[in-house]
Amino acid sequence: MTRSRRGAAPSVTPRPGAERGRSATAPGQAIVESFPPQVGPGCRLLLLGTAPSVTSLARGQSYAHPHNLFWPFMGVLYGAGPELAYAERIARLHALGIGIWDVLERCERPGSLDSGIVPASEVPNDIPGLLREHPGIVAVALNGAKAQQVFARRIAPAIEAGKRAGLAILALPSTSPANASIPRATKLERWRELLRWVPAPVVGHF
Repeated sequence: MTRSRRGAAPSVTPRPGAERGRSATAPGQAIVESFPPQVGPGCRLLLLGTAPSVTSLARGQSYAHPHNLFWPFMGVLYGAGPELAYAERIARLHALGIGIWDVLERCERPGSLDSGIVPASEVPNDIPGLLREHPGIVAVALNGAKAQQVFARRIAPAIEAGKRAGLAILALPSTSPANASIPRATKLERWRELLRWVPAPVVGHF
């Protein structure tokens, strides 16, 4: 399995002969690279998306699309909502033992939709290596169906058997605005499952 470049800047790399963000053969086709893992030393719960959207890559922030519900949900559950500066949101999650990453290190995708990812281009992130580096992680939450599919096919089989047996896997509805068929309240209720693994902070904790 290819190891992600820890600390590397995320990017959208055009194929040879193409302009930035565009394929030489199809408009909008690009190689998308994920952010480095945003995981603190006391991580217990790892939240995994699929790959950064075009908006996230442009802003250098995970879940940066204004209609993505990830940060509003983090606000409700953990006081790390979009009203805070991005660095403060990440710091609050880290203080609680929550980390963020993506299942894919690299893929070819036109636009931002998971459905546009070219399966043959998928390169998974080294989640098994991250779990070895952070043995305190006891649960992994997968944000959406594509993240769940990639994790099951390309990542879970490479996790050491002992670790895999004791790891809780939470399959959650996508917070992407493209997932409009599930009402917000229903999504949030599902995401409250995270509280089983990392309780909400005491008022005044931060």
